[in-house]
Amino acid sequence: MHTIHIKELFKNPKNYYNKSITVCGWVRSIRNSKNFGFIVINDGTFFEPLQIVYDSSLDNLEQIRHLNVGAALIITGQFIATPDAKQPFELHAGSIRIEGASSPDYPLQKKRHTLEYLRTIPHLRPRTNTFQAVFRIRSLAAYAIHRFFQEHDFVYVHTPLITANDCEGAGEMFHVTTLDMKDVPLTDDGLPDYSKDFFGKETNLTVSGQLNGETYAMAFRNIYTFGPTFRAENSNTARRKFQHRPPCRRILDDRAGDGICRPLR
Repeated sequence: MHTIHIKELFKNPKNYYNKSITVCGWVRSIRNSKNFGFIVINDGTFFEPLQIVYDSSLDNLEQIRHLNVGAALIITGQFIATPDAKQPFELHAGSIRIEGASSPDYPLQKKRHTLEYLRTIPHLRPRTNTFQAVFRIRSLAAYAIHRFFQEHDFVYVHTPLITANDCEGAGEMFHVTTLDMKDVPLTDDGLPDYSKDFFGKETNLTVSGQLNGETYAMAFRNIYTFGPTFRAENSNTARRKFQHRPPCRRILDDRAGDGICRPLR
């Protein structure tokens, strides 16, 4: 069975007008009347949803009428242009197959949800408009950053996330350990004995990839890193997050003849 992505329908609608196509997606909303109804679905490939129109000719009409938001469907029908309607086109369903049912208490109903509420349902929040928009922007921004550096002959370096180095020494670090917190081995000074830990020394989540990046710049000349980095600072401001992905670049600047690695500004 060949399915068409909603993104493709919005990109090239004329290729599918008055043709029978199959789409799949999750129910965003549903409205029923006596002889027909409307279902709005989204398949994750495009920000805009697709409207499905169905009528009493469906074999499983009663099941469709009792659908809940969040149900997963496979729909086959005629793709019709609707120039006089609010949406540019719609799909007139000939058959609707329920791939996954949903319950009336599905957490994402047709209303605005606060970010605080979405934090309580991390497995579903990617389906919301907010997260769809944010992560599409992040994806394109990351792609643009990588493309810029690759086109300018920079080498992308994956720096360690777990390190024994405090690169900047100006902030708190997240400690990484496998020691039993209920029975921590101690040194003669009464301090945690990290020689008994997984790495044999005190380790942390990195606050920056700069130090590792500089060693690679001495081999590849032009390199860049792209996080993530971590800071154990209790800050919820836009300026400082406990986890972020700063693009960091290093160029070997040997104009002075000293072979010193300098950051690109």
